[in-house]
Amino acid sequence: MQNHVENLIIGAGPGGYVAAIRLRQLGRETTLVEKEALGGVCLNVGCIPSKTIVRAARLMKQIQRAQDFGIETSQPKVDLQKLQIWKKRVVDKVTSGVAYLCRGNHVNVIYGEAKFRTPHQIEIKTKEDPSVVTADNVIIATGSRPVEIPGFKFDGKFVITPTEALSFPEAPRNFVIIGGGVSGLELGTAYAQFGSHVTVIEMLDQLLPGIDLELVKVVERTLRRMRVETHVKARAKWAKDGKVGAQLSDGKEIEVPADKVMVVVGRRPNSDQVGLEATGVKTDAAGFIQVNAQMQTNVPGIYAIGDVVGMPLLAHKASKQAIVAAEVISGQASAADFKAIPSAIWTDPEIATVGLTEAEAKTQGYDPIVGKFPFTALGRASAVGETDGFVKVVADKESEQILGVHMVGADVTDLISEAALAIEMGATLDDLALTVHPHPTLPESLMEAAEAAKGKAINILRSP
Repeated sequence: MQNHVENLIIGAGPGGYVAAIRLRQLGRETTLVEKEALGGVCLNVGCIPSKTIVRAARLMKQIQRAQDFGIETSQPKVDLQKLQIWKKRVVDKVTSGVAYLCRGNHVNVIYGEAKFRTPHQIEIKTKEDPSVVTADNVIIATGSRPVEIPGFKFDGKFVITPTEALSFPEAPRNFVIIGGGVSGLELGTAYAQFGSHVTVIEMLDQLLPGIDLELVKVVERTLRRMRVETHVKARAKWAKDGKVGAQLSDGKEIEVPADKVMVVVGRRPNSDQVGLEATGVKTDAAGFIQVNAQMQTNVPGIYAIGDVVGMPLLAHKASKQAIVAAEVISGQASAADFKAIPSAIWTDPEIATVGLTEAEAKTQGYDPIVGKFPFTALGRASAVGETDGFVKVVADKESEQILGVHMVGADVTDLISEAALAIEMGATLDDLALTVHPHPTLPESLMEAAEAAKGKAINILRSP
């Protein structure tokens, strides 16, 4: 291994490998170090495999409802071992695609563990002998890992993370989830569909904390139909002997049977795994690396991107920050000045949001107006039998500039990008309402919600 490299990237997740490819596109020599697998958590044990599980659950639900469309079927059942084969095939295809792109762009990939000795001197431990290299620029893209809580030490068998939950050979009879956030509810609703009795214990006062409660209530209706047991403002206290103990908001102690206990209460940055103390790079109290809009740390030549720099912990945020860092290193004028970053949640039904909620808009000094359009009034939703949900548009009353869009319903994760574009370009309600949307489609709901905010929606009655 050469003793000096121009650009070194630590971590090959959705941030790291994107930064490497962009640097090579810009003609810069690049070395990418990964201690486990290309693609990081997202592609290997996160976003991609979890969506194969969620897709199987949704497909199973659709088959169960096929008789509504006059299609005769037998009661479906899932073979999780076969689903695991399909999931592995999907993951292998995606990660091999990343490897192909790295090779095609002539990225030097090293499988090993990198740690700083000095701000620009890094030790890389591989299966062979360790080596020390110097680098002009270093991008830290080491991601994050699940938070462990007292009384719930991860053992990979009984008390688990989402990684193990993605590889169940069969659905657990009793599946307890500590944490009612995104990962907990995505996998929880999937395994409830597969036949598990699911119990969710959430410490805060609502499921999916931080999400507009009006959207969450639609998901809660589905959870009740699926007999998912939920406890909010509850504290999980222990897990042993096939049970979980928790204290409810009224002080009552309960014991819940559990074959598997998945703890998903948050993630912590992997900034403590790269010898950061040898660099002088500043972090906040939680360990997130502090960066500016150019993804630069306080130490010249050291950059950081993705989960390791803080919320939101999203793969698409990491990828965009990666492009910024690569372009700044290459001398271009680039900055992470995104107006809004969309979020997509694959619950049943799905949730997608971008921009400000009505409450956040008021806090920031706007006088917001809101337009809502329910899927019950949407022709395409009725045709496919997916009428749960709605689209809500939040805009500034004076300028009518769109501030946020929030939606819940089938396939809304595929609708949110139009809303993100609208906010990014500074679009107004008229920009969205006057854009002709094809009929019958789900995106019509965005047009209708924008018209509703102006009191002009055609396909719903105006409020008195």
